[in-house]
Amino acid sequence: MSYISSWSGGKDSCFACYQAICEGYNVSHLLNFISKEHKRVSFHGTEAKLIQLQAEAIGIPLLQKETTWNGYEQEFKDAVKSLIPNGVTGMVFGDIYLQEHKDWVERVCRELGIEAIEPLWGQDTERILLEFIDAGFEATIVSAKSDLFDDKWIGRKLDREFLSHLKDNNIDPCGENGEYHTLVTDGPMFQKKIKITKSQPITRDGYWFLDTLEYSL
Repeated sequence: MSYISSWSGGKDSCFACYQAICEGYNVSHLLNFISKEHKRVSFHGTEAKLIQLQAEAIGIPLLQKETTWNGYEQEFKDAVKSLIPNGVTGMVFGDIYLQEHKDWVERVCRELGIEAIEPLWGQDTERILLEFIDAGFEATIVSAKSDLFDDKWIGRKLDREFLSHLKDNNIDPCGENGEYHTLVTDGPMFQKKIKITKSQPITRDGYWFLDTLEYSL
């Protein structure tokens, strides 16, 4: 038996995958979806190539598929179906408390005949973030709502100083409502570290995004 890990490149999907592996699940593939229009991870704004670099750094095969806004559910199902013949029996997700997300995940997995695994579900978000940091993961803030953050945070590391800023401003520590997103660059799952050597913040549609210009392993 093997499991797919739903993969955005950010801290929650990464930490859920890590916890699933620690609990004994065999994660055989990372499954990542990018916007067909922008060739980037939706909401995170992360380039497709950076996600490919992550998978290489971790050493787990990546299946990366383009999706459209209207066709997402069917495109999601088709991608998962393509891996089921390889012995996949379940899929790992990084949801924490948004019930509508969990309901969707469980319905779609049930229709596909696989199990939905939610390692982070119901946990305290501050505790999740601290455990993520203390486990040795490193993540960079790659997008954030511009009405909640200024550009000084974009490109910064996820750390206790950032957590203090979140708590002082009554922002969910894990950004579960889309307040901010990250890209994981190193940690106990990684065999190599991703280095972002040149970047700049840009703004679009009410969000700051990190435009990653140069990066490598």
